[in-house]
Amino acid sequence: MRTMPITRISFANLVDLIAHVFAAHGMTSSNAAIVAQVVAGAERDGTLSHGLLRVPGYVSTLKSGWVDGRAVPRVVGSQPGMVVVDACNGFAQVALVAGRNELISKSRICGVAALAIRNSHHFASVYPDVEPLAEQGLVALAFLNSRSRLVPSGGTSKLFGSNPMAFACPRADGPALVFDQASSIMAQGEVLLAAQHERTLPEGVGVDSAGRATTDPKAILEGGALLPFGGHKGSSIALMVELLAAAVTGGEFGFEDASGAFPGAQSSRAGQLIIAIDPDKGAGARFRHRVEELLIRICGNGSARLPGERRLKAREEANRLGVPVEQDALDRVRALLPAA
Repeated sequence: MRTMPITRISFANLVDLIAHVFAAHGMTSSNAAIVAQVVAGAERDGTLSHGLLRVPGYVSTLKSGWVDGRAVPRVVGSQPGMVVVDACNGFAQVALVAGRNELISKSRICGVAALAIRNSHHFASVYPDVEPLAEQGLVALAFLNSRSRLVPSGGTSKLFGSNPMAFACPRADGPALVFDQASSIMAQGEVLLAAQHERTLPEGVGVDSAGRATTDPKAILEGGALLPFGGHKGSSIALMVELLAAAVTGGEFGFEDASGAFPGAQSSRAGQLIIAIDPDKGAGARFRHRVEELLIRICGNGSARLPGERRLKAREEANRLGVPVEQDALDRVRALLPAA
């Protein structure tokens, strides 16, 4: 919940501001525009843990030399059902743009296709990676690993990343159904947000550097670790994501993270796997109607709501009135611009 003074800014102006900050710290204008769109979109959609809160982290990571803001991704492999993109130590969103059209084309031909991204840095929400695919009529899944942040079930120290996954599905009526979630009880970005606002966390989110349960977000972030959702079941999901996002793509596992040699680096140099399915090759014209049958029953089941409803409501309001932004957060981003 927002508790600071709020101002409103148009989405286009917010994208432009963030892109200028990124470009001022070493990104090409084209790369900056792609990544800024994702960051501003998270703020617009109310996903504050991956919005303006993250901009200083992008800048410190760029300044550290850990990520190459000028990287030009390369398509290094292309099979009937697979596209492989080397992000060349750049941001994953730029690599996704480089391979997305071919992914869509292959999924139309084969019914299903995958995009494997490696040597990339992802520091944002995952739902923007799959939403455009659903808007093209495809069902999409994304799996992303990160540096070690999560203790496996029964373990004593962090090993897996928070390892988020995302899902997107087109509908007959209304916007696509889109959601993402971490393999941890709480996403690392939410812990960052709690630390910034000096809030304690619920029990069971993480442990401190000594492996003791803690509700202090700073203790988790400074040498501690997150816990998987659902105990051993969430731990198994995190393992699955690690294998899909790192082993299948040729990326790095979380425990192979080498960012410690680059002070200020906050992103993870890891991998991402995106799978696109053309439902017309399966259920055909019945697919969207079948989706609606299920969603109608969910909405009629007590107070249940569909995943992403709050995000879409926030987006619609922001498009009408401007993106609501904490003034302090906006000031911090503006302060990252070089003096005129």
